[in-house]
Order: sequence, then C-alpha cells, then structure tokens
Amino acid sequence: MRNEALQAVTIPAQQLPVSHTPDVVVVGGGASGVAAAISASRSGADTLLIEQRGYMGGMGTAALVPAFCPYTDGEKPVIRGIGLELLEKMKHAAGDGFLNRYKDQLDWVPIDVETLKRVYDDAVLASGAKVLFHTVADQVLLEGERIDGLVISNKSGRSVVKAKLYIDASGDADLAALAGVPFHIGGDSGELQPGTMCYVVTGADRARFHQFLENTGEHPQLEGLVIEAQKNGDLPEGRKRISGMAWITDSVVGFNFGHIFGVDGTNAASLTSAAIEGRRLIDTQIRFLRQYVPGFEHIHLVHSGDQIGIRETRRIVGDYTLVVEDFLSMRTFEDDIARNSYYIDIHLANAGSTMTIKHLPKGESHGVPYRCMLPQGKSNLIVAGRSVSSDRPVQGSLRVMPNCFAMGEAAGTAAAMAAEADCGFREVPVRELQRKLIEQGAWLGGRPGEASPVPLAAVSAVTFDDECK
Repeated sequence: MRNEALQAVTIPAQQLPVSHTPDVVVVGGGASGVAAAISASRSGADTLLIEQRGYMGGMGTAALVPAFCPYTDGEKPVIRGIGLELLEKMKHAAGDGFLNRYKDQLDWVPIDVETLKRVYDDAVLASGAKVLFHTVADQVLLEGERIDGLVISNKSGRSVVKAKLYIDASGDADLAALAGVPFHIGGDSGELQPGTMCYVVTGADRARFHQFLENTGEHPQLEGLVIEAQKNGDLPEGRKRISGMAWITDSVVGFNFGHIFGVDGTNAASLTSAAIEGRRLIDTQIRFLRQYVPGFEHIHLVHSGDQIGIRETRRIVGDYTLVVEDFLSMRTFEDDIARNSYYIDIHLANAGSTMTIKHLPKGESHGVPYRCMLPQGKSNLIVAGRSVSSDRPVQGSLRVMPNCFAMGEAAGTAAAMAAEADCGFREVPVRELQRKLIEQGAWLGGRPGEASPVPLAAVSAVTFDDECK
C-alpha cells in the first residue's frame, strides 16, 4: 500500500443517540481511572468508567508491568487510601501462598495479573460505578470552556455521553488533547523514554536460581550475565541488567527486561511496529535466560503484553507545572492532594545514552498540588495520572501506578464534590477536598487532624532495582 499524500474527507452529519448521562465520566481504566471511579462513586456521584479493553488495570494488566513500584518513602507508606486498599485486596485474593510471601511487603509487590483484573472489577462495581468496556471516546463536543459531551464508539455503534464532569485517566491525555488542551510531549528534541514489552514465564526454579545467586554473588538483576551475553551477540546492546523480575510463584515469573526505542504511544503505527519488535525481543531474551541463567533452563513463555509498556507521552499544560526544583526541595503546596517519594526515573532514549535517577532522602516526599491536574482552558475537565502538568524530570517520578492511584482518588473525590455543587473543578474548595481525602485514608504529609502514620512493616526490593518501571 502506497503512502499517498494526505487527503481530507468530509463525513456527513450524524444524529447520534445519547446513551449515558452520568454525573461523572472517567475515560481510562488504569490505576488512576480505577481510583477515580471508586472515589467519585463512593462520594455519591453517578459515575461511568469507559475503558478500551475488556478489563481494567492499564499498564499493570495490559502491558504486564511485573510489580507495583514503592508505596513507601522507605519508612512509612506515602500512598494510602484506595491505592493501598487495592494492593491489599490483590494480596488476599491471590491465594494463601502469595499472601504469606508478600503480606507485610509494600514496595515492589509482584502483580498477579488475572487476580488484579478481578479485584478491579469487584472494587469498581462494589462502589456503585458503572463500567463500559470495549469502548473508546473519539470526539469531544465543546461549549466554550466546557465539555458538553463525548462521542463514544463500540460494537453497539456510536453514541454520546453527556456528563457534568469529565476525568481524563487515559494515561496519554487523550481526552484533553481531543478537547484542545495544550500539552508537551517528550524532551526538548521530542525524544521519549523507550517502551518495554513485558512478559510472564512458567517453569522456572526459584530455589535453583537463588542458590546460583548465593554461590556466585551475582546481582539479582544479572548484570554480569547480561554483559556476557551482549559480548557474545546473544543479547542486543543497551541496558546492562534486567530491571525487574517478579516471582508470582516459585515457578512463575514476570519480566521487565530491555527497551524498544523510538516508540510514540500516541501513534498507532508506532505502537504496531513496537509490538512486533517487542515480541521478537522476548524470543531473544527467552533463549538468553534458558542458556545463561540457572533455574531458567526449562521456562516457557505464557503471556506477553497486549501492548508494549509506555512510560511517557503527553504532559498537559495546567494551572501549575510541577518542576524538578519542587521535587528536590521536597516542596509542600497549600493545595496538595497527594505526596510523592518515588525517585526521578528517566530511561535512556537510545541504546547509547544513560539513565537519569534522582532519589529523595529516606523518609521524605514532596507535595502534588491539585492545580497540576487542572488543564488550562477547560472548566469541567480534570486529568489524573502520568500526563498531569509537570516538567519531564518530575514526570519520570510521578508516572508510576501508586502515584496514579493517589491522583485518581483526588480527581474522583473532586468530581463528586463539583457534581453535587453544580460547579467546575476550579470552584471545588480545596480545604474540604483535602479533609475528605484524609478521611478516606489518604496521606497528605501530616496535616492537622490526620491520624497517626501507618507503621511500615517491611520493605523489600528482592529482585527489583532502581530501574523498575
């Protein structure tokens, strides 16, 4: 098929039915969308969550990210509320063996994908929210600074959803972009963090693997073996270690291993080529694991991601842009709706560049202001997740799932408050929003009236390092 010059076609006007009229609509069922839907519905709003796949979970289920990044600052849980509740639900639902192993762990807890899908289903439905799978929002109807409706498409055809408030939890600011919100993408030269095609294998021998580590002193991320395989031509050049191995059982392991460069998560052709390249790379990695790593001689690939894992795309221009100086100074804002202690984690843009990692001191965090979720020019739209208003370094910290839970919970609670008051997001009283979040179990850094901190039981990185997600 030749790539002809771009042409334009005028689509005939259509009269579409209005299929849903909720108070709040959430677009995207990843970590931020799940938390947003639960919090909005629990707070009394008639809530609809729209998700393009047949399940919720985003990168944690569709892309098979092997483990949740840290919930703690090394001393105490920073991410609490709905995010911590869902983590604990997954632990208990995954069975006694999983629970016994990870009961007291809050950082780098492996993700049992099929269990997590059911946990999200049950939690969202139990909150009273409605869910519409296999559906995309492909057009925004505008009325001045307000979104007046969304055009959705699915097997039932095209229809319109008209809500009071809209939450963009797509991860890529898709809804905001359709609505004309200004945004930035990638670095100064348009460079983007690479993607990773994660996967799950069975047939591993955990005891044999750990005996090998103990006997040789090899690092759990197998840097020595990776470098040896790259010298021998059995692995491509690039990252010198396995960033994440998550043992779901003693024989089932999830992998976050290697990079696919130049992937634009907002471009269908780019996602397509990355998926194909990612599956080819998995085949190379499986052969490496069988040949080089004791305990992995007989592994079998059982699942690769439905899509390649994406680390960054759009960042909206909001009422406030969170910048690296805010991170490094551990700044607190008057309108904080969450705290973040995850390190700045920007993955190399090509095989020859290096990682950028900056840690906060143990026990420290910075505030995430409500204003960074409010997109310029839109009154009834809020954005939650990795595409909030920040500079690129801070996006490298905010983007992980625990933080997305916290931002989603704040967005959903604010949406319910705005729906009840029949106002826009900027008219939501921030002090009241903060009070409600604390009552729901969120942690905002020890504000007056907050319950004493939850004790930190155990934090274990085990087979994850500082380059997880």
